[in-house]
Amino acid sequence: MLKLNPVLKDYIWGGRKLKDIFGRDNGGKLISESWEVSVHADGPSMYSGGTLADYITNNPQSVSARGGEFPVLIKYIDAAQNLSVQVHPNDEYAKRVEGDNGKTEMWYIVKADEGAGIYCGFKRDTGKEEFLQKVQDGTVEELLNFIPVHEGDCFLIEAGTVHAIGAGCVICEVQQSSNVTYRVYDYNRRDAAGNLRPLHIEKASDVINFREFADNTGSGAFETVEGGKIRLLTDCKYFTCHELLLGGEYSETCENSFAALNVIEGSGTINGESFKCGDSFFIPCGESFTLCGNGKIIITGRHETKYYAGIDLGGTFIKCGIVSDRGKILIKDKIPTGKERPYDEIAQDMAELVRTLAAKVGLSTEKLDGAGIGSPGFINSERGIIVYSNNFDWHDVPLVASLESKLDMPVSITNDANAAALGENFCGAGKAYRSMVLVTLGTGVGGGIILDGKLYEGGYSAGAEIGHEVIRVDGEKCTCGRKGCLEAYASATALIRRAKRAMSKNPDSKLWELCGGDINGIDGKMIFDALGCGDKTAKRVIKDYVKYLAAGIVNIANVFRPEAILLGGGISAAGDALMIPLYKEFESGVFGGNESAPVKLKLATLGNDAGICGAARLAMEKR
Repeated sequence: MLKLNPVLKDYIWGGRKLKDIFGRDNGGKLISESWEVSVHADGPSMYSGGTLADYITNNPQSVSARGGEFPVLIKYIDAAQNLSVQVHPNDEYAKRVEGDNGKTEMWYIVKADEGAGIYCGFKRDTGKEEFLQKVQDGTVEELLNFIPVHEGDCFLIEAGTVHAIGAGCVICEVQQSSNVTYRVYDYNRRDAAGNLRPLHIEKASDVINFREFADNTGSGAFETVEGGKIRLLTDCKYFTCHELLLGGEYSETCENSFAALNVIEGSGTINGESFKCGDSFFIPCGESFTLCGNGKIIITGRHETKYYAGIDLGGTFIKCGIVSDRGKILIKDKIPTGKERPYDEIAQDMAELVRTLAAKVGLSTEKLDGAGIGSPGFINSERGIIVYSNNFDWHDVPLVASLESKLDMPVSITNDANAAALGENFCGAGKAYRSMVLVTLGTGVGGGIILDGKLYEGGYSAGAEIGHEVIRVDGEKCTCGRKGCLEAYASATALIRRAKRAMSKNPDSKLWELCGGDINGIDGKMIFDALGCGDKTAKRVIKDYVKYLAAGIVNIANVFRPEAILLGGGISAAGDALMIPLYKEFESGVFGGNESAPVKLKLATLGNDAGICGAARLAMEKR
């Protein structure tokens, strides 16, 4: 364990808060930045035995078990004035043009004056010409996305994102080990010699992402651990950051990466030595640390990316993707299933598809950490067996064992609807929630349940059959043989069936025109299109459909009280035409109202990729 000494920087926009908060002293001068953990030549951190840079050079495996360069630079920033509007390049551009790393960074808001904020990216998609004109006019801030900030907020600023820290913010910044910045606007400020500070318009315009800002921070909720509470702040290609609220004794072993600890608040001991607010430590990979006391600590490590194969098995196609442990699909493709063949032949095609896709992104199967399968049917996930699937007419098929023998890696399996729910929770519309339910509205009604961050499958993996809750006793017959199931009323099949009945009684309905006079040509989109045209028949059909769907999801909310219920499948493409009336029905039916324990109703976002991402996530969780 190394206790580090900071390097202080004095720029014209700095203030005095780093002295007040962390005890930094620059001989009475303003302090703009305090470089806490750094190996960069422009300001390497010191410890009792020399520089952190020299220590890592002599001990390369202190960074990770595989060695490699130290990836981050951690600093405190006191913005007494607005910082310049600026951008940082990506790795390729920075190495080619500047001989340095690119710069993706995270901002954790340590303190913020009332009304303080930051600029992150553009409010809307912006053209290069418009941007350059605004820079020339001095009105570029009109294009930027302003975000008011408060203590504890966190933001990931990816390379290429135009940004600026506003006055009144004190920030803990974790960034790539780089010192490349391209200023595009600086309020016509002058340096100590009276010269205008240089701008870098041409280089900046080469690297800027001109699309509307998308927040990819990915922060999670606090989880209770022994010795306090911890939450993920962000996890990107270059680093992983957590916030620890220490309230007792907390221990961690740095198995795969170093850990950098920055004490934002509080005091106590680390490995028996005292620490206080403002202290920073480097824990080499392979070592452990134990914290005792009370405080707020940012823990930074290196992200060691892992890759998984996600397989979505369907009756028509086998879809597969190579997915990173951050939920990014590197590559995907599909092949015909040929479902009439023996299962072992289908497993062989799966294995070949996995190998082919991995090779295309430069990975051997040995570099994959596992594979997951989402399959239709009744699945016993613990045994890795498809107990029954009417899509394939399979009974007790050991698909996991078959694929494991062909890929020589761990393989996991679950129902395809469960996989879709995992996918949305992992990297889709449900990623912010520890508990959520996905309801898919297609030929049938399916879905999956996530409770406390884990997939809920029920006994023998046979539960969570959302579509087969009864919402009307002795109602329409369902495909399962019962009467009155949600699937018999809220599937696309059910919606179309009711529309046909209504059309038969109303020959003047717009629906006849939309289906070209062929009643068997009607689909769900046409019904909502007719609603948009003011068709009374479509209005009555959809009103009844919404009523039945609301009854089903109200039951789900009342039983599980998840943080969110997501709607996917073909019918969800209707958007607001479905969601606005549905939410009114839903809100009026939730037990106790939807204010004290609110359940959000949202659309799923991953579409056909949900099964791939969820199958990959299943493989991650089984490791």
